[in-house]
Amino acid sequence: MTYKFDHHRIESALQKAKDTRHVLIGSNLLGDVDDFFVRCFGEQKAVIIADENTFAAAGKRVFDALSAHQRIDVEPFIFPSEPILYADYQNVLKLESFLKLQDAVPIAVGSGTINDLTKLASYRCHRPYLIVATAASMDGYTAYGAAITKDSFKQTIPCSAPYAVLVDLDVVSQAPHRLTASGYGDVLGKITAGADWIIADTLGIDPIIPHAWLLVQDTLRETIGRPGLLKTGDTQAIGRLIEGLILCGLSMQAIQASRPASGSEHQFSHLWEMHETEHGVVSHGFKVGVGSIASAALYEQVLKQDLENLDVSRICAAWPPKSQVEMNVRQSFSNPKIIEEAVNHSLAKYIDPMQLALRLEKIKESWPTLKERLKSQLLSASEIYDLLKEAGCPAHPTEIGHSLPDLKASYALARKIRSRYTIFDFAAETGCFDDCVDQLFAPGGFWERAPHK
Repeated sequence: MTYKFDHHRIESALQKAKDTRHVLIGSNLLGDVDDFFVRCFGEQKAVIIADENTFAAAGKRVFDALSAHQRIDVEPFIFPSEPILYADYQNVLKLESFLKLQDAVPIAVGSGTINDLTKLASYRCHRPYLIVATAASMDGYTAYGAAITKDSFKQTIPCSAPYAVLVDLDVVSQAPHRLTASGYGDVLGKITAGADWIIADTLGIDPIIPHAWLLVQDTLRETIGRPGLLKTGDTQAIGRLIEGLILCGLSMQAIQASRPASGSEHQFSHLWEMHETEHGVVSHGFKVGVGSIASAALYEQVLKQDLENLDVSRICAAWPPKSQVEMNVRQSFSNPKIIEEAVNHSLAKYIDPMQLALRLEKIKESWPTLKERLKSQLLSASEIYDLLKEAGCPAHPTEIGHSLPDLKASYALARKIRSRYTIFDFAAETGCFDDCVDQLFAPGGFWERAPHK
């Protein structure tokens, strides 16, 4: 069945977006790339940014099509495919230096890494850019900010999203399945990200913005519903996936924050990305997928707690002072640059015992309603596990290079690297974090039962 691009849904989202003005998804589009370019940028010149793999997949055809209309005066900037290209700040600086020598609109041909590098380099050169997608692999195409590793710390550096996005489904459907599966893992993470936002909204920490929420959540069940079709290269399924990913990016762009699409599951991913030299390079979406299972499993334990009858005085009496929190964070990491960032993020969300007492009373009062909202939003850890396996994604930490002891330690560490309020903070503040995590790894617990294949 042919994929039908939902122009109305995308156009409605573009009205709220800050930077992106044009999105085109369909089949056999590369031959018309010059028309699309002129519609977006007029008679300006263009320059192609790609790596060796993405240039072969689509970049050469884009280059030839634009060259035929005298749109290109310089050779493409092509990153080598080996070693694996990282979205590293040094690569941003290399690309920025090249772009400063060209009076041309950058056309990024690629997926996550190429997009992030071009996004930040173009922003630093005060240029709009076009992204020609090569895989349905992540939600960053239209997202505000670039996910860049700088000084060993994975962070989202503020910068403009692309002015225009072109997705040729004939190209993305031919991408290696691992890239499509990675995109599925990323979009599936919006289940737990949404639950985290519900908690933050209930507590008055980060109110839900309705239009941003709907862009992500309104069609999420439909997007994740039949993952087995992705393995076959089904154009309709892949079109639905990349449309969902683009809507997630537009949601983040609309409010200039990643809250609509990123929560505790992404904190696992970002933590593991900081240590990839130890564990090898695993795609962002695969880490998010496993992180989604881990977060959903923690939610299941927290939802069993009797939070209407919290002993507020006892919890507040045991609450650590800010100095102890800082010391604990400093002892948790070995890289000095990661330590300083983690300290800043942890202290930014610290509350004192008096503030904690007020929050706990709010939790006690709202728990019956909040519990039902969370149950309606979440899937079980087992359901997420099964969906990931059906899509061809890793679903166990050992499949992405982490042992169960690594994963157990990651629950506490992931909380420390971001100031965003998530289930980690909720469980810690209600005094059940350690017990809930221990239960997941105890005999009969979720991670003790989870199959390794």
